[in-house]
Amino acid sequence: MHLSIRHETLYRYTEPQAYSIEQLHLTPRAEPQQQVLSWHIATPGHCAAYVDAYGNASHMLTLNAPHDAVRIVVEGIVATVPLPGGRLRAHDSLPPLIFTVPTPLTRPTPLLAEFAATCLPALGNRVGTDDLLRLAAHIHGAVAYQTGATHVASTAAEAMALGAGVCQDHAHIFLACCHAHGIPARYVSGYIDPGSTGHAASHAWVDAWVEDPDFTGWVSIDVTHAHLMTEGYCRLAIGRDYESAAPVRGMRRGGGAEIMRVEAQIVPVQ
Repeated sequence: MHLSIRHETLYRYTEPQAYSIEQLHLTPRAEPQQQVLSWHIATPGHCAAYVDAYGNASHMLTLNAPHDAVRIVVEGIVATVPLPGGRLRAHDSLPPLIFTVPTPLTRPTPLLAEFAATCLPALGNRVGTDDLLRLAAHIHGAVAYQTGATHVASTAAEAMALGAGVCQDHAHIFLACCHAHGIPARYVSGYIDPGSTGHAASHAWVDAWVEDPDFTGWVSIDVTHAHLMTEGYCRLAIGRDYESAAPVRGMRRGGGAEIMRVEAQIVPVQ
């Protein structure tokens, strides 16, 4: 499948800003299951490319002159291939065990540990794809998708207690449950062909480490839709949680209020 992608992020400020810095994870990862055929990033200011600790293609955007808006546009075409069983073809240099360490956003509470225990094998037992899909289905049923119910700093525990959230929260709850059982699991940011799902084109899901009878490795799971990743997904970044894999994250120096608008369009093409 070929996915035509255009993603625009626009910040507007009610007062001029003296300085802004943004970390961008807006370039698709170089992985066997996807190939970037064309990609262009347009930003103001100075934009320096680098590869972060997780192997994500990243940019650091800095603006040192007064400004009342920041517009970031990426667009291009990515070719993807089917993933039988959601199994990733990538062979990462990072050991899976680094993704068993909780973060403030994914720390398992007693409630989350109890929830995980209803879906996953006992601690120390082998975990397979079916176990993790069952966990995703339980999260899907327990936490309704509701735009605006949470914010970027909401924790897995807070979203679970609220019973509502967005894809970021579904991913964080899944990660917290996996951490409670010592299962390597990581956050994924990217895009999804919305098709008939009605879901926003910018998306978040998870990779988890499985030990199936015929496969040991990473399986990618869309918790929000409780199914495996398909060729309709484009992977931007991986990390321990939203903070390490967010498409755009930064800070500014200046007064006034900030208004952010994000538009993402993903269309399958021939």
